[in-house]
Amino acid sequence: MMHIPEQSISSLSIVVPVFNEEATIINVLNELSKVQNYYSSQTINIDVDVIVVDDASTDNTQNLCQTFIKNHDFGKKITYVRHKRNLGKGGALKTGFYHVTGEILIIQDGDLEYDPNEIPLVIAPIIEGKADVVYGSRFLVKKTSRVLYFYHYLANKFLTFLSNILTNMNMTDIETGYKAFRSQIVKNMIINSPGFGFEVEVTAKIAKLRCRVYEVPISYYGRTYEEGKKITYRDGIRAIILILYYNIFISRNKSFKKEFLIKYLN
Repeated sequence: MMHIPEQSISSLSIVVPVFNEEATIINVLNELSKVQNYYSSQTINIDVDVIVVDDASTDNTQNLCQTFIKNHDFGKKITYVRHKRNLGKGGALKTGFYHVTGEILIIQDGDLEYDPNEIPLVIAPIIEGKADVVYGSRFLVKKTSRVLYFYHYLANKFLTFLSNILTNMNMTDIETGYKAFRSQIVKNMIINSPGFGFEVEVTAKIAKLRCRVYEVPISYYGRTYEEGKKITYRDGIRAIILILYYNIFISRNKSFKKEFLIKYLN
């Protein structure tokens, strides 16, 4: 079982992978600035920084991000990185994780399907010393959830069920976009999936560590395809293959850097 010594948490990095999100990225950055304001008003003061990874957007995302960074005080807390070619969500996250300096990291998608104001709720179990990894679940009791595609709901339930069989974890939503970690875990993970396969890959690999995993309920403001939703049935089929691959054929030693396993595993 993994054991990372307890320490007081003083910093949070928010990794934002974006691809053609000109309609929402400024709203996302404005909302993320409120997360810093929230912690500045609490007895526990956590410094928040943001890493935006632009996965070769072809719209106005780049100009909007650079203008925001230049003209807003919170822009000093934002690192903007742009890919020369599109590498998919997994590729964007790998780049973002490289730039993480916070003791906790959380993933925030570049749209507004997930409410940045709920970030403190998601990372709370880590701050409290209860968890090493926290998933925000769209299927636990929550405040708000947009009614959308029934087939997506079935696909998410099936993928989570298949993953649970192989990991022996009772997760409710492995495909959630809100995933938070003690940063050492992901920065030392060997990530291979370039696209949406990251979601199932990371779940399989944290299971191999036998670390403390929690879920918390979150709101979900899903988008339609007309509004810019990008995941398709092909990603679902690929996810099934990757769940089997990463759980059955990839060992713990191939999932993490050797020095990390030596340092933190009993």
